[in-house]
Amino acid sequence: MNLLVTAGNTLVPIDRVRAITNIFTGRTGGGIALHCHDRGHYVTLLTSHPEGVADLREQPPPAGDRWHVRSYRTFDDLQERMADLVRAGGLDAVIHSAAVSDYRAAGVYAAAAGTRFDLRTGCWEGDGTAPPTLDDRAAGKVKSNEDELWLRLVRTPKLIDLVRGDWGFRGVLVKFKLEVGVSEEQLLQTAEASRRQSGADLMVANTLEGAAYWAYLGAGEDGYRRVSRRELPARLLDAVEQLGREAADG
Repeated sequence: MNLLVTAGNTLVPIDRVRAITNIFTGRTGGGIALHCHDRGHYVTLLTSHPEGVADLREQPPPAGDRWHVRSYRTFDDLQERMADLVRAGGLDAVIHSAAVSDYRAAGVYAAAAGTRFDLRTGCWEGDGTAPPTLDDRAAGKVKSNEDELWLRLVRTPKLIDLVRGDWGFRGVLVKFKLEVGVSEEQLLQTAEASRRQSGADLMVANTLEGAAYWAYLGAGEDGYRRVSRRELPARLLDAVEQLGREAADG
């Protein structure tokens, strides 16, 4: 099989020297990609931390016909490179484990003279009859002389939702879902709804609290099984290979 594995975190620039990101390093996706290669598959690993492959294995596979590592930094990088790879065709499976930003910066503002934010009411107020006003502070490097800055965030597209629709992928699609502070029952309910929303064949779901130890793998309301983090690459690839065989058999 020819597989694309995404891994790592995305940066969302605020200015030319600052960005919003998350804590994830791509170790899970990197480990899955290496396991896929060990089983003889063709693998492209698209990761924000290409150096992390060496941390997982002293002698990672040499670049060649079955192993390619491509890097990205920002959300826009990841979107562009995923789109190019999927639209080019030839992929049998996409395993999308990258932790993608849900929002991007759309402006940096400071309160104008006479404008204040009331924490008690959660409302902006102006002096007298004047409306509250924010001044644009966007710059190549936002100045640090304001007492407060307000960052406007707007939603980014869900890349996993573009794979089936906009990018026309018809192979095996694997989605990852992480939740914080929920029960395992709530996690599975959310994960299955999310899997269906994206048209994914398989879901890997875990909580931040349990991510170092276990994940749920499966599909369908009764089809999830809890696996250890150590077992995840092999169990996930077993399921991907099975779906690939079923598709080939018609």
